[in-house]
Amino acid sequence: MAYLTPGDPSKRLNKVIAAILILVVVFAIRLIDLQIIQADSINAKSYEKRAVTRVIPALRGEILDVHGNVLAKTILRYDINAAPSKVGPVSRKVSGQTVAIPVEQVAAEIAAILGMTVEDVTAKIIGTGEYSQIKKRANASEYRKILALNIPWLYYDPVAERVYPNGAVAGNILGFITRSGLMEGIEQQYNKCLAGIDGEESFEKGKDGIKIPSSVVTTKKAVPGKNVRLTIDADLQYFAQQVMASTVSYLRADWGTATVIEVKTGRILAAAEAPSVDPNDPGKLSADDRRARIFQAAFEPGSTLKTITAATVIDTGMGSPNMKVMAPYGMKIPNSNGYTVTDSHFHPLEQLTMTGVLAESSNTGIMNVGKVVDWKTRYSYFEKFGLGKRTSINFPGEGSGLLNSREVWSNDGVKRYVSMFGQGVSVTPIQSAMMYQAIGNGGVRLNPILVDGCEADVKNFKKAEIKPGTQVISKGTAAQTLSMLERVVESGAIGKYGAIPGYRVGAKTGTAQIRDENTGKYAGPYAISYFGVAPIENPQYVVAVTAFKSRTVGSSLGVAVPFKKIMQQVLRTYRVPPSTTETSDLPLTW
Repeated sequence: MAYLTPGDPSKRLNKVIAAILILVVVFAIRLIDLQIIQADSINAKSYEKRAVTRVIPALRGEILDVHGNVLAKTILRYDINAAPSKVGPVSRKVSGQTVAIPVEQVAAEIAAILGMTVEDVTAKIIGTGEYSQIKKRANASEYRKILALNIPWLYYDPVAERVYPNGAVAGNILGFITRSGLMEGIEQQYNKCLAGIDGEESFEKGKDGIKIPSSVVTTKKAVPGKNVRLTIDADLQYFAQQVMASTVSYLRADWGTATVIEVKTGRILAAAEAPSVDPNDPGKLSADDRRARIFQAAFEPGSTLKTITAATVIDTGMGSPNMKVMAPYGMKIPNSNGYTVTDSHFHPLEQLTMTGVLAESSNTGIMNVGKVVDWKTRYSYFEKFGLGKRTSINFPGEGSGLLNSREVWSNDGVKRYVSMFGQGVSVTPIQSAMMYQAIGNGGVRLNPILVDGCEADVKNFKKAEIKPGTQVISKGTAAQTLSMLERVVESGAIGKYGAIPGYRVGAKTGTAQIRDENTGKYAGPYAISYFGVAPIENPQYVVAVTAFKSRTVGSSLGVAVPFKKIMQQVLRTYRVPPSTTETSDLPLTW
């Protein structure tokens, strides 16, 4: 029998130790590689799997009225969501002890805060899914209360929501923002100012998919938008809108506008419309009724343009307020194949002054006044008064009206004549108001102002700079024109309904037939207007009122009283003292 000779135990031990040391060295090297050399890249990959990044919405700036009253602002609402697969008891400390609050009780707490039933909440949080919306757009108070419950399986998505605290006040001017991003009005025009810059935050999720509260890091701060201040006086705007709403309803008109301008600055104090849109719910009105018609709608001005024709004749030295004019009932336009213009009512041949022509609003009379000036000169005065071009406000969708070209006028004798009384041309309400602003401002037409500026801090707002205007007519011509307009209010059959006790007021009525786009013929219902200035001895304000397609009143009588109401409110609001000077008492006939 052979026996194995036992080896040296120390040698075997040394080999085992060597093998172990080799393994230790290999693991050490690997550990150093993982924890030191590749640590950053491994951590980054791990964080990518754990981290979630989301947008922090920037608050949009506010739109303010001239006094700083908020007309539009942004608030945050919150979508409250759950991850049903992670739903479970919530740990809380009660009397110093950590206890598990059952899901049923948590559901009841959520339901009480959000005004829901326990059954509805339970149905939304039970399941195997990763997402379930409990409530959409919860308000800030609800959000804070839910957040205080410290429920780890709830998630919150902030949603910026635009609100308009005053409802429809200046709604057509403010415009709106839809959830799809559609914008109109000031919201659109000043979007670069109002829109802020969104921020970002990131947080880590645990292996159970629940956010680790202590891991939230703001990687990019949100920058709020700046504020826009309008020249609009919200209280005056509200009053004017109420007047126009009742006016349009009574007249059964398609729409109506009332514009209030500060004569010496061109600042728009009110831009009232009916229908007026509530930007909180713009879908209630048609797209047409959501428009800012003061800037976007065009209509033939009718007799309100007779004032410009008369001012042109005076400014060129071809006539005066006492100019003697023959005014027949009807008059054929030369070289027009018998095209005849008539006055609004039959009358025998009248001997009127230029002032009387305006007071009586005679179409034939104003043609005999205007024809003493060649048409090219009259065209240039229309241009200087702002017809045919957009204002400097450049409001979104703003119209330019229609003046036609000089070439059209040169080939259309009818247009050259009927334009004297506001037919064959069209204007926007803001253009109309600024024509009368020029007359009230010593013949200087200013650029209208709707926005004072864009500032982050409301304390920095200053009134917008008043840029030099255009001297449309001389100061003397403007004064004589105002005197004629005052006689319209004093003695005009309709003009007198705009008179305001204690104040010298000048105004012009306008009743324009509306051209049928299909037939090209003119017919009713009418576009009726009443534009005026007060007080005449020191003009401060213009009020221009128009109703389109009045169906119950076929003359500017339908807007004379609304003009009076609004102008009275303007004079009262800005504490304009009553007039103390005598009227001009210009003769109407000869």
